[in-house]
Amino acid sequence: MRKSHPVRRAVLAGAATVSGIVLLLSLKPASDPGSASAAGGAAPPVAAQSPQGGRGAGAGTVTGDAAGTQYGPVQVRLTVSGGKITKAEAVQAPEGGQSDRITADAVPKLNQAAVAASSADIDAVSGATYTSAGYVKSLQSALDKAAAAAGSGSGAAEEGSDTGAGQGTQVLTGDAAQTQYGPVQVRVTVSAGRITDVETLQAPKGGRSDQVTADAVPKLDRAAVAAGTADIDAVSGATYTSAGYRQSLQSALDRAGG
Repeated sequence: MRKSHPVRRAVLAGAATVSGIVLLLSLKPASDPGSASAAGGAAPPVAAQSPQGGRGAGAGTVTGDAAGTQYGPVQVRLTVSGGKITKAEAVQAPEGGQSDRITADAVPKLNQAAVAASSADIDAVSGATYTSAGYVKSLQSALDKAAAAAGSGSGAAEEGSDTGAGQGTQVLTGDAAQTQYGPVQVRVTVSAGRITDVETLQAPKGGRSDQVTADAVPKLDRAAVAAGTADIDAVSGATYTSAGYRQSLQSALDRAGG
């Protein structure tokens, strides 16, 4: 029998070795820890890492404190849902003369910015520096109130709904009533069906109106709490302010169901 040539045996042995290595590699698992990201595979859904909110935390409507400015007060009311601002509106803003034009231009922009940022970290509107500063201040106070309410587990104090943990307490803002000397707007606290506090958010101002308002509003507030209704007498010398006060007070009480 003819013997195999040594070179041929070496070639055959080498081929067998290569075939064995290929076979072993083909049996290795298709993936290992970290291979998905290395290969561009999908990462775990981001939703699984979403912050805890819990039952619509921070849902409701809250009104910030009125911030005084050189041209008049600015006050912001927010609607908050899921911890984010879904609506912003200015219930007070500078008015009269050039302020009307500035307010009409600036407030919608500030409202949009507040919703977009969902915070008070928003830029001032050009040409409305004072209004913007007052807006931001009132906005921040509203956010602080919403955060405090959410932290206590009660959600934001929603106007027109119970906020007294079963005690039937409501905080309601009436419509702004227009008078010959300026708007009048009232916010009322109702507990167990009775008025326990009244706050005047807007009242005529400027010139003699300042004196009339300073004299009449405290009397109207006391009368509203004492009567528990909007059926109160006008203050002498403040007929228009009294009429506007009663109108705004009644609209607030209507929201509470009378």
